[in-house]
Amino acid sequence: MAHFAKISEDNEILTILTFNNADMLNADGVEDETVGQQYLEQHNNWPAQMWIQTSYNTYNNIHLNGGTAFRGNYAEMGGTWDEDNNIFWPKKPYASWVKNISKAKWESPIGDSPLFTDEQIADTDNSYYYNWNESGQSWDIEIIPVIPVVS
Repeated sequence: MAHFAKISEDNEILTILTFNNADMLNADGVEDETVGQQYLEQHNNWPAQMWIQTSYNTYNNIHLNGGTAFRGNYAEMGGTWDEDNNIFWPKKPYASWVKNISKAKWESPIGDSPLFTDEQIADTDNSYYYNWNESGQSWDIEIIPVIPVVS
């Protein structure tokens, strides 16, 4: 199946359509994004150049099945198309976060969340989570007690 994102003039992703790959074959029988765009324009009354092919299997510039990553991420509603970098960006999670172009992902201004300690990993009484604190510009840990299962 082929997946295409419909984008606005402001490069916002409006919707994503899935259709048969056979509808995007050129005269030589090879899949061609331009043919798919023309098909979508004809059947959806939206300009061809505002349909951009996306890969369901690409996330953070990695192809989940070991193939070649395509356009950074699978397009998602509310995200944007970055024509200059050829990347679909998910919605920005926090105002302070910045784009990591090589990984095609948003990152906090201080980097990834801290790793859990060996003690936290071994703790069977609690679950640990890091949440981004936008006002404090920090990763805050949340500790949630594990509720025992009663049989």
